[in-house]
Amino acid sequence: MSPFLISTGVVGLAEIGDKTQLLALVLAARFKKPVPIILGILVATLVNHGFAGALGEWLSTAISPSIMKWAVVTSFIGMAIWILIPDKVDDEDATTKRKLGVFASTVLTFFIAEMGDKTQIATVMLAARYQDFFGVVAGTTLGMMLANVPAVLVGHKFSGRLPTRAVHAVAAVIFLVLGIITLMQ
Repeated sequence: MSPFLISTGVVGLAEIGDKTQLLALVLAARFKKPVPIILGILVATLVNHGFAGALGEWLSTAISPSIMKWAVVTSFIGMAIWILIPDKVDDEDATTKRKLGVFASTVLTFFIAEMGDKTQIATVMLAARYQDFFGVVAGTTLGMMLANVPAVLVGHKFSGRLPTRAVHAVAAVIFLVLGIITLMQ
């Protein structure tokens, strides 16, 4: 499969129940303006995952292939475990300043919430693994949007209907399989 499709699927599944998806719900409930929230999520994700993809590409050239292979395998298996731990929105992530406006508040809070988050680390790992900056960043961004746009549009009703544990289990299995595939290559 292509790095774009793998990145889209992995991040889309990893984002279900993640704190940034919960943040999208909070922002949608608070501001009730879906278009600037969706655009803010897009901009924050492109910038954040752009940096993460660049870091992943750099790591793939700065570290020897054998060390990189073990780092990616360990990261994928670690991500499989980490994804099973549910996230909660931190109060400071959900708090935005009214004077910034809906778009700027969304960009700022999403960018900060995504720092060190599972999907950002997945972007680093996928870019390092596939060495396809544009395919990975486009895929991870699409995965984020596929998970967060419905959360914004449907609000709190959407979060109650998701089988979050099952989705997390599927995402964990995907990360584990990617780790095993990488190990066997």
